[in-house]
Amino acid sequence: MLWTPSDLAGNREPSYGASMDQPPPRKVEHQQTDRGYIPVYATGVVEQPWSGYTRTDHEVWDTLYQRQRELLPGRACKEFLAGVERFGLGDGGIPKFSELNKVLVKATGWELVAVEGLLPDEVFFDHLANRRFPVSWWIRKPDQLDYLSEPDLFHDLFGHVPLLLNPVFADYMQAYGRGGMKAFAIGPEALMNLTRLYWYTVEFGLMNTPEGMRIYGAGIVSSKGESIYCLDSPSPNRIGFGLERVMSTRYRIDTYQQTYFVIDDFAQLFNATRPDFTPIYAKLGAEPAHAAADVLDGDRVFTRGTREGFATGADT
Repeated sequence: MLWTPSDLAGNREPSYGASMDQPPPRKVEHQQTDRGYIPVYATGVVEQPWSGYTRTDHEVWDTLYQRQRELLPGRACKEFLAGVERFGLGDGGIPKFSELNKVLVKATGWELVAVEGLLPDEVFFDHLANRRFPVSWWIRKPDQLDYLSEPDLFHDLFGHVPLLLNPVFADYMQAYGRGGMKAFAIGPEALMNLTRLYWYTVEFGLMNTPEGMRIYGAGIVSSKGESIYCLDSPSPNRIGFGLERVMSTRYRIDTYQQTYFVIDDFAQLFNATRPDFTPIYAKLGAEPAHAAADVLDGDRVFTRGTREGFATGADT
């Protein structure tokens, strides 16, 4: 995964089995309109166009990697940091998925597949259910280091993939994919309940460890600002994980989170996916959802936030 000036000049073989005759994959991004961003979905699997990455692309990866790697010790959970080291994500430049797959398949039976952008729900769930993790092949621009409205290669790869080396978390992700296929068949309300579970665990989860509160959510570990905010700010709530509590709680997509849910360990997550969710969907469908900033009677409260700077409305 080490890159050199001769690599960047194009003097290398196409990776991942790519053919020189194949057209380059598309970069599928949300579209900006006068009403905001409209999601645009990709569907197929593509070859990672590693030989097509520019010097700037590799420098963006290195910049993002270095600042998170310096920031996250003492903040991210040990399982995530171990995965980063095991993959060698800091060897220089954008990693080759084919090289990472040699480690990942052997460890937990998962593999990375390159995609052009955000996937429709059913396609995404099918990948997870079959132990395939989709990673956007393209990386953000230098002026987007601190914010991007959708997942790019750095978020997907650095944020998500290291924990797929952990057997328990890897099993949780597959169970989530299988559950997603069922929820998709049940209907949109069930799908929303399940989406909230993903949001508050896989993307923005915290873990209570003997060493203190730690991050495991991909949306946090891939963000400098939220890696600091989620642990240091007095504003957000930090509440113990409960399956129905999480599935009935709306979330924010336009700001840092107003509430973070805290697990004890990954076994707690995996065990939460064992029951049939069908009666849970029926129960939650008859009850109002909770606002993102709510603290309820019965919550296991690690921190009741001050709510300073909270936006109002627009919970998802």
